[in-house]
Amino acid sequence: MTSRSITALTLFALVAAVGYAAAILLTWAFQEKLLFYPRAVAAPPVAPAGWKLEEVRIDAADGTVLAGALVIPPVAKPPLVVYLGGNAEEVTSFAGEAERTYGERAVLLVNYRGYGDSGGTPSEKALVADGIAIVDWAANRGDLDTRRIAIHGRSLGTGVAVQVAAARPPRCVVLTSPFSSALEVAQAHYRWLPVARLMRHPFDSAARAPALRMPALVLIGDADTLVPPSQSERLASLWGGPIERLVLHGYGHTDLSIDPRYDAAIQAFLDRSL
Repeated sequence: MTSRSITALTLFALVAAVGYAAAILLTWAFQEKLLFYPRAVAAPPVAPAGWKLEEVRIDAADGTVLAGALVIPPVAKPPLVVYLGGNAEEVTSFAGEAERTYGERAVLLVNYRGYGDSGGTPSEKALVADGIAIVDWAANRGDLDTRRIAIHGRSLGTGVAVQVAAARPPRCVVLTSPFSSALEVAQAHYRWLPVARLMRHPFDSAARAPALRMPALVLIGDADTLVPPSQSERLASLWGGPIERLVLHGYGHTDLSIDPRYDAAIQAFLDRSL
């Protein structure tokens, strides 16, 4: 090998090392932008026909104002579902679908900080604290049956829901496309990066699941390319209470709720557990 070849290889190795270091630094600096995708309110929320819609403002523990909507069916003291959405959802946009998904149950849709009209900046610690504040706020409502509260988390929201359920145990939990941990999701997608050293928001649901005793329904799309179905199955296998699974064949991460069995399974589970 000539000295010129050695110099070229050395230069290539140096460029590769600098590029790899830059990728690590960028991942560390901008990981919140990879994990959280805040959405603005596109249109005022609309309740199902005959339902009441109430705009909600909740003060978080640090004074941040969280904004959302509560939709209430035309029945006396209905049970409540607290919905915690995915990382790119503006949750009040789902107000009109509340009856189709949950039946005659009130649904509380409060946006994460930084999403919709909620103030602040999202982080794992903040979202979990906010979720607890949201449940505490709901528990003081005299017009709801606060002995019967369910938490429904979707995607990123499952990582919040598991921790909120550990702190404020609901009657039951629904988890759509859940992961065992956000760290494991990141490791599956960025195998070439030292993700475990970089991750500030691991959302370790697997560590908390064995201690949770309430019934849970896990909904999985077997064509999910974002959260590997094996992670959802792993979380379900670790759950400490009664567990039900529905695997929707041919559906992915964002479209599994299109299948009519999705809403039917949630309503049937809530009928049994709530």
